[in-house]
Amino acid sequence: MKTKQPTLSNLFHGFIPLFIVVFLMGCSPTTTYDVVILNGTVYDGKGGDPVITDIAIKDSLIVAIGDLDNAKANRIIDATGLAVSPGFIDMHTHLEPLMELNSCESHVRQGVTTALGGPDGSSPYPLKPYMDSLQRKGIGMNVAYLVGHNTVRRNIMGLENRAPTAEELVAMKAEIDSAMKDGAFGISTGLKYLPGAFSKVDEVIELSKVASSYGGIYTSHLREEGLGLFDAVAEAIQISEQANIPVVLTHHKAIGKPMWGKSARTLAMVDSARAKGLDIKMDQYPYDASYTSISVLIPSWARAGGQEAFIKRTEDPILQDSIKNGIVFNILNDRGGSDLDRVQFAKVEWAPELEGKTLKYWCEQNNLEPSVENGADMVIQAQLNGGASCVFHAMAEEDVERIMKHPMTMIGSDGRLVEPGMGHPHPRWYGTFPRVLGRYVREKNTLSLSEALRKMTYLPAQSLNLSDRGSIAEGMRADITIFDPETVIDKATFEKPHQYSEGIEYVIVNGGLAVDNGEFKDIKSGTVLRKQ
Repeated sequence: MKTKQPTLSNLFHGFIPLFIVVFLMGCSPTTTYDVVILNGTVYDGKGGDPVITDIAIKDSLIVAIGDLDNAKANRIIDATGLAVSPGFIDMHTHLEPLMELNSCESHVRQGVTTALGGPDGSSPYPLKPYMDSLQRKGIGMNVAYLVGHNTVRRNIMGLENRAPTAEELVAMKAEIDSAMKDGAFGISTGLKYLPGAFSKVDEVIELSKVASSYGGIYTSHLREEGLGLFDAVAEAIQISEQANIPVVLTHHKAIGKPMWGKSARTLAMVDSARAKGLDIKMDQYPYDASYTSISVLIPSWARAGGQEAFIKRTEDPILQDSIKNGIVFNILNDRGGSDLDRVQFAKVEWAPELEGKTLKYWCEQNNLEPSVENGADMVIQAQLNGGASCVFHAMAEEDVERIMKHPMTMIGSDGRLVEPGMGHPHPRWYGTFPRVLGRYVREKNTLSLSEALRKMTYLPAQSLNLSDRGSIAEGMRADITIFDPETVIDKATFEKPHQYSEGIEYVIVNGGLAVDNGEFKDIKSGTVLRKQ
């Protein structure tokens, strides 16, 4: 049974003359809407029960909700049997290829209408001219940006392994300030990566205070996600408290066999901090494998100063031995998952034939026993060749589900914009959001559908203070995803990642149909969002 929702006309009837109400609505009884969605099972994004109702869209806004059977529209969508949700908001997106892949097809096909870029401490800089050029070029979804701590530190200090001078700290704060004025939504750190790994917590707190003064957030690829995970979470909580800033533990996970099951403790730490009044949240992708540079297996000190400095260190037998020992430790206890077969090459410019193959395979191809020690030697060789991107199968499913269930966990793909044929990516680049809906809602009952959608829509919108997105209500921006809850599923796999998901039937970005009856439309109706 269709449930009528109150409209502005209902609410104001008897208090304001009808012609004023019509003016406020931007329509009249004879208005032709841009799009009308009929008979959909509508989820408002806030976690409540859905209602079967209709939605009218005009001029990029949701202008009416209720019985619209007799409404006129340029396009009518019969959503009978389909779920109608606010458009999904990706809290962790690698938007680096956006100038080239500005249709954003790999994300829009997942139901994503807004993506937050600049994660892990890396972002465009200066921000304003970059965002201006994106707006002129046209983009397929809405994008927002964080300012990256690693980017700013590199601008001022290069890859030096030391604390900043007073003058350098002032210069970094000025760059953060400039980016926030340009519309950044906060600051991101990548404390596992260079040069962020060389920073101390006091530096990060001082820079985060600048972002906080503009109402920004702090997201962090933690300093450690393996054996040092507890200390890293504690550091993020300290930053939240001392910089007075909301914190998102981004792509939260427990890496390496010794840490499997330990998410119970990190979540307890989050709960304890929240009980004290701190705003600590998480985002997560629904896979038990991560993706990053193979250099993550190399001790950070060995890469200080850049590639030339690393090469020189490997030429010193004593330093090379120390580097190798550090890699062996990380293979056994961290991203290596204690097995060379768990390190899978994804993007290898100097040997594309390795893409999709494992570190074990590479050892055997070179007639080497696939021992951890030989694997470490091959990691060094890979870095000397220019590095590589890898998928690391080093997480436990129990941690994935436990983190997902936490009420303050949002969904973030950690995906990079991609198109078929580009390397051998992590399947999350194509499948994150449909995977949550298909595998973890429908198949495993890890989450209810309402709760999953809250984690994809309203919760991230609230975290970013996007007051006009993230829920379905009159006056909100018309970012809407319509999918079949009985068929939605990811198709991308670790073996065959270049596959679009199924079951996402319609995606509306600012009122424009970017996916229509399952077919992608390159209309570029997205916009660059700037924090006010």
